Amino acid sequence: MTTVEVSAPRRWHRPLIALTWATVALAVISGIGLFADSRVLTGVPIWLKPFKFSVSFAIYAWTLAWLLSIMPRRSRVAEWAGTIIVAVTVAELAIVVTQVIRGTTSHYNVSTPLNATLWSIMGTSIMVLFLAHLVIGIGVLRQRIADRAAAYAIRLGLFISLVGMMTGFTMTSRQTGVAGAAGAHTVGLPDGGPGMPLTGWSTVGGDLRIGHFVGLHALQVLPLLAFALARWAGHRIDAATQARLVLVAGISYGVLVPLLTWQALRSSPLLQPDGPVLLAFAVLVLGTAASAGMVLSRARRPEMVTA
Repeated sequence: MTTVEVSAPRRWHRPLIALTWATVALAVISGIGLFADSRVLTGVPIWLKPFKFSVSFAIYAWTLAWLLSIMPRRSRVAEWAGTIIVAVTVAELAIVVTQVIRGTTSHYNVSTPLNATLWSIMGTSIMVLFLAHLVIGIGVLRQRIADRAAAYAIRLGLFISLVGMMTGFTMTSRQTGVAGAAGAHTVGLPDGGPGMPLTGWSTVGGDLRIGHFVGLHALQVLPLLAFALARWAGHRIDAATQARLVLVAGISYGVLVPLLTWQALRSSPLLQPDGPVLLAFAVLVLGTAASAGMVLSRARRPEMVTA
């Protein structure tokens, strides 16, 4: 085991950085398409999907590049895994944009041999990305991170993001009964009904994309929480307390992902949870608040620790 200094990036993974800038450019192009192209597909502007995907992949690629940059020794396996992620991401985004140009859907579309082939390539790329992410996760987990709060944030973020990826498989396994569709993200209704602004998440049925999205971005949320605690609360609470707070937040976040997926599978809209879901949310919130309160009640000021 070796120690990681998370505040001092050593080297950046160039393909991932290139992917970051490329997806930023695609987000700009897609953003223009939202206003310049009046076509609507499955109830939303046709360029909304490439816009959301490009923004999400830009954040994801930069985060992975940062994680690889803080490893004290080069891990060629992890770097190759990062390059593989770049390749499959390019393939997936190329198909998404191609289908937008063709005026049809990319996900779950098996309506023609060409569409089925493209969807098959996307499904394979998603699986490869999952395995490559797992390889990077194992590589980062092997590092000794001196900052316990950062260690919890990075490790839990990697694990929960994998869980978020796994929830995506619930969409591909759904039997919709719709001709030419090999999956769906809405539960209880066909895809394409009323949705929330920007995200497009269903407001009248369950939506499996919500748990998927929340899980994927644990990789950013938890490290940002650790950074915020160190930056703005470091003079009031000691490092051990910061680490425990990140651990509490990470465990609660990890529970939230399957809870949101369960809510979707019950055909319950995000903002209109049914009784059992509402009760589960209340238990999670109260449990998190109680755990955080217990941790803070035992907190010590940094000067007391070093005295």
